[in-house]
Formats: sequence, structure tokens, C-alpha cells
Amino acid sequence: MKPVEFKDLPGLVGQEVGVSDWVEITQERVNQFAEATGDHQWIHVDVERATAGPFGAPIAHGFLTLSLLPQFFAMAMDIRNSRMGVNYGLNKVRFTAPVPVGSRLRARLKLLACEAIDNDGLQMTWGVAVEREGSDKPVCVAESLARRYP
Repeated sequence: MKPVEFKDLPGLVGQEVGVSDWVEITQERVNQFAEATGDHQWIHVDVERATAGPFGAPIAHGFLTLSLLPQFFAMAMDIRNSRMGVNYGLNKVRFTAPVPVGSRLRARLKLLACEAIDNDGLQMTWGVAVEREGSDKPVCVAESLARRYP
């Protein structure tokens, strides 16, 4: 985990600030996500049918991949001298490749913009590329908007 000072964030615009550790996508995780969201599509939860399907294995929900962003951020960097951070939204989310169960994912985080907001806070736009181990193509790309306060 990379330590980053809150006051230094504006100077990091245009840079890759962090890379997360790898996270394994297990069938158990996929099944738990299906239970939490009510999305029980066979391509995710029916192992036998999915193995005979178009991807040769069950695949993770795209929104499961997206829901890992907070974990990726927490693993990649420690923003110091900030008492609170909140998600503000997402832009341009794309699921660019399937995530077969058993894959390992990580995220590369590039700071695209950093603007002052009320209460001495900062609003940041992060370019996120979620990579699958062994693949040259990201599985998800997004712009994640976050706000931080000192």
C-alpha cells in the first residue's frame, strides 16, 4: 500500500498513483453476490451449464467486478491526513472482457483530475483499469469520482 498525503493529491494529476494487490474471484464470491443482488443468471451461478456455455466457465457479474473498486483503492493507497472519503459517482463504465471464475483481478489507479470543493475537500476523478492476471486486455474500465476531506 502506497502512502499518499492528502495535500499532495493535486500534484499527482496525470500519474498512476497506485496498483492494488490481486483479488481472486471464486465461485463462492460469485454466488454470494448473486444472493445479495438477486442476479442469478445461469452464466454466473450454474457451473455445469456455464462450463458448456460461450465462455467455457462461469463468469463474474460485471457489477461484482465494479463493486471491488473500494477494496482495490484500500489496497493500493493510504491517503493520509484525510478524515473521510465518500464515493461520488462513476463515469464511462465499461465491462470490456469476461471474468471467468478462478481469475485474479487487480486495479491500476490513475488520477485524472483533482478539484477543490467545499469544506476544504477535494473531488478526484480516477481512471481505473481492472486487469485480469494473464490477459493483456482490461476486464473493466471506469472513471471513479471520489471526495476526500481533511
